[in-house]
Amino acid sequence: MSSEAVADVVCRPVGLVRSRFTEATGMPIQTAGAPDETGRVEVFAEFAPGLRDIEGFDYLILVTHLHRCAHERLEVVPFLEQGNASHGVFATRAPARPNRLGLSIVRLTSVEGTTLHFSGNDMMDGTPVLDIKPYVPKFDVRETARIGWFGDRLDQLPRTRSDGRMD
Repeated sequence: MSSEAVADVVCRPVGLVRSRFTEATGMPIQTAGAPDETGRVEVFAEFAPGLRDIEGFDYLILVTHLHRCAHERLEVVPFLEQGNASHGVFATRAPARPNRLGLSIVRLTSVEGTTLHFSGNDMMDGTPVLDIKPYVPKFDVRETARIGWFGDRLDQLPRTRSDGRMD
């Protein structure tokens, strides 16, 4: 089956991220690299019933639309790449990708009505949130030693920031 044979997928946001970041340059590239960086999700009122019992979780998975990333690329030079070596976008966490979907695991710090306060922010202000899922270690954690080209670069994460190369 070709991509032309599949009907368009339409998603509607359930809320928006509020963040101090208004430009990509200088932002953290992963939530694990910025555990103290705060933000919030303002969930739209029509989705309020979906928040019931959410305060019982330490971490949430936010599926977002990377709305400010203008380009789609199938090969990228990721932020953690030390040289100019490119990788297939599906072997990276780069934002310049088909559908521009983001995934952020954040620590839920409080719930105030339809506002979710969190730490571990790697998202820009106004980022549309497409879905919110509870993070459950038994479901979500997999131990592995095979992490591709990331292997010798993970120590760079806390100090690596977006430099605008994906704009």
